[in-house]
Amino acid sequence: MNTEQELLENDIEEYLRVHENKDMLRFLTCGNVDDGKSTLIGRLLHDSKLIFEDHMEAIKKDSKKFNTTDGEFDLALLVDGLQSEREQGITIDVAYRYFATEKRKFIIADCPGHEQYTRNMATGASNCDLAIVMIDARYGVQTQTKRHTYIASLLGIKHIIVAVNKMDLVGYSQEEYRKIKDDYRAFVSSLNIPDVRFVPISALNGDNVVNRSDAMDWYPGATLITLLETVKVTDHKNRSDFRLPVQYVTRPNLDFRGFCGTVAGGVINVGDVITALPSGKTSTVKAIVTADGELQSATVGQAITLTLNDEIDISRGDVIVRSNKLATVSDHFTATIVWMSEAALQPGKEYELKLASKNIYGRIDNINYRIDVNTLEHSDEDEVKLNEIASCNVITNGPVVIDTYDKVPGTGSFVVIDRLTNITVGAGMITHTQVATNGDVKVVREYTIAEQELNALIRKNYPEWGCKEI
Repeated sequence: MNTEQELLENDIEEYLRVHENKDMLRFLTCGNVDDGKSTLIGRLLHDSKLIFEDHMEAIKKDSKKFNTTDGEFDLALLVDGLQSEREQGITIDVAYRYFATEKRKFIIADCPGHEQYTRNMATGASNCDLAIVMIDARYGVQTQTKRHTYIASLLGIKHIIVAVNKMDLVGYSQEEYRKIKDDYRAFVSSLNIPDVRFVPISALNGDNVVNRSDAMDWYPGATLITLLETVKVTDHKNRSDFRLPVQYVTRPNLDFRGFCGTVAGGVINVGDVITALPSGKTSTVKAIVTADGELQSATVGQAITLTLNDEIDISRGDVIVRSNKLATVSDHFTATIVWMSEAALQPGKEYELKLASKNIYGRIDNINYRIDVNTLEHSDEDEVKLNEIASCNVITNGPVVIDTYDKVPGTGSFVVIDRLTNITVGAGMITHTQVATNGDVKVVREYTIAEQELNALIRKNYPEWGCKEI
C-alpha cells in the first residue's frame, strides 16, 4: 500500500481522498501555568515533521529575542503568537493548530494555564473530545490541574491523557511519576471520566512525545502521539432528540420561508412532524436546504434551512423539535456555573443570558452550594468569585427551551452577560430543568403555553408578588 508521501507525489487526487476520509480528533492541552503545554504542541509538530522551513526559520529568529529555554529555538513560540505571551512566556488566549498523521487528523486547542484565564480554557474545552492534562513532575498535582480537570468533566470530556512533563528535571524518576499518578487517580476517581491514561514525557527534549525515550525504559506504554492516534473516542452526540435553535428566518421571495440554524441534537428527515417551541405550533418538514443542495435528512452539527408545509410563526430564538421528542419549556432551572468575572456573582441581580440563539434577561435566584475544586466538597456561600464553580438556581424573565447539558449540550448550556459592560461573566451547564433546593430537585409542574405567557405577564406587572405560579 502506498504511503501518503508517495500518494502526494504521484496521485494527488487519491491523497486528498484519503486525507478527507481520515478520522478527526479534537483535543486540548490544559494544566497549570508553566507546565509546558505550548512546548508540547511545538514538539508534536516538530518531531512529526509538520513545520515548514520558512516557519522554522522565523521561530529561530524570534527565539533570539523571546527564548525561555537554553536551546537553539523555543518550541512554545509556535503557538504563543501574541506579543504579551512571548514577553511573559505564558499562554493567554486559546491558540488552535491543525495537523495530521497517516492515521488521523487533529485540531489542537492550546489553553492558558494561568488562573486569570480560566474562562479561555473553558471556551477551548467546549468542543473537544479529549484533554491532555499537563503536570510538572517537580510540583505534582496542583489546584489549577484539578480545576481544569473538573471543568473538562463538566463539559462532557470522557477521555484524558495525563502527560507528566519535565521528567528530565527529576532525573526521569519512576518513583516521582508513580506518586503523581496515584495522586491524580485519587482526585479523578469521583468524576465522570471513564478513560484516563498516563504518559511520562519531556516536551523540551522529546522523550515519549513522538519518539520513545531511552532514559525511561521502565515505562512500557505507548508514546503520546501513539495514544492520540489510537484512542477510540466514542461519539457522544445525541442523535435521538432533534433540536434546531433558529438563528435566522430567511425570506428571499414570496414562495420561500426558511428557518436557519445549526442542528444541536438529533436527526431530522423530510416529512417528520415538528413542533416549534415555546409556541407549541406544529407542522411537517417540507424540505431540508443546505449550501450543497437539498437533503433527505440532517444530523448534529449540520447547518441547515428547514421549510415547512404550514405557515407558522417562528422567530430567532425559538427551537424546532420533533413532536415525539419535546424539550422542556420553563423559566426555572438549576445549573452549574463557572464564574469568569472579577466582580462576584450577585444573587438577585439581573443579567442577560444567552441560551443557544435566545437572548433573555434573568437572575441567579440563589446559590445552592459552591464546589471546592481541590476536595470536590460542597459549601454554603453567599457569592461566587472569579474562577469559582457553583450550583445555582436560575430564573428567566420568560419561558426558554432547555435540556440538561448531558442530554443536549447545545440547548443545555448558556453564558451570563453583564448588562452594563456587555462582558461575558459566566458560563453555565444546566443540570436540572426544574429548580433544585439544597441539592434536592423541587418539581415544578409543567406549564401550558398560555400559563407561561400569563406567568410572565404577572411577574412583569406585579413584581411585588414575587415569582408566583398560577
